Amino acid sequence: MSNYMLFSGTSNPELAEEIAKYLEMPLSEAKISRFSDGEISVQIAESVRGKDVFIIQPTSAPANANLMELLIMTDALKRSSARSITAVVPYYGYARQDRKAAPRVPISAKLVANLMETAGITRMVTVDLHASQIQGFFDIPVDNLYGAILFMDYIKAKNFPNPVIASPDIGGVARARYFAKALGLDMVIVDKRREKANESEVMNIIGDVDGKDIILIDDMVDTAGTMVKAASALKGLGATSVMACCTHPVLSGPAMDRISKGELDELVVSNTIPMTQSCEKVKMLSTAPMLGEVIRRVVNNESVNSLFETT
Repeated sequence: MSNYMLFSGTSNPELAEEIAKYLEMPLSEAKISRFSDGEISVQIAESVRGKDVFIIQPTSAPANANLMELLIMTDALKRSSARSITAVVPYYGYARQDRKAAPRVPISAKLVANLMETAGITRMVTVDLHASQIQGFFDIPVDNLYGAILFMDYIKAKNFPNPVIASPDIGGVARARYFAKALGLDMVIVDKRREKANESEVMNIIGDVDGKDIILIDDMVDTAGTMVKAASALKGLGATSVMACCTHPVLSGPAMDRISKGELDELVVSNTIPMTQSCEKVKMLSTAPMLGEVIRRVVNNESVNSLFETT
């Protein structure tokens, strides 16, 4: 165990500290600063020669700065003769552009994968990629962890009388099905039409929700438009309560205002992204034990997938 080291970028140092505490080891020191024009300066303050190194750095907002910081830290570690460099990126930014959905647009998720590999990252650990096929953009091992494991016990502790899992759109069916199978619950689907980016209109509910306690499952919540409109539509069809479980709390723009005023009863998120606002309807769970255990298993060459297997 002493042959590996943990480093943290500036994106989410609180999460890095929690992971280090779980692993009962200190974070190694890296001096990260900015030049007067905003350029990032990094100096690794400890010897990493021959070590397996883990960098904990979500690429959440400000995405450009946090991504660049990860790349520069990686280059510094590679040039310092680290044996391997694993990027622990709980939130993978630019994942929403994962295909050519229109003419003359980039596939930024692939571009970021190329940048990470070119910088020298030899393995990536992330949580709930927006699209699981993004793993194929990498030619290095990628552990895409299921955020579902964070919410299982919390949902069970609620003791809902008539719980049902719901996917907020067709694209999230596989994620919702994993939840439903693990909890032994039925599933419904919210079918929506997205008119333009960050705006959505709920169109139809596939399945019976009358008298049910609905648990919406998604990988991220951004402006919260989808979740709030889905909650309204579900309650309009007789749902008793609506709770949402979303791994990544992007929560940009009017999100908090929508959540506080909307019909969503509770939003449960994780700390893959640090929250700068608070709301009594929002509950945050920690990913640190899960990520710490995955790091321990990677170091010891143990199975990671067995953490997420359902019967």
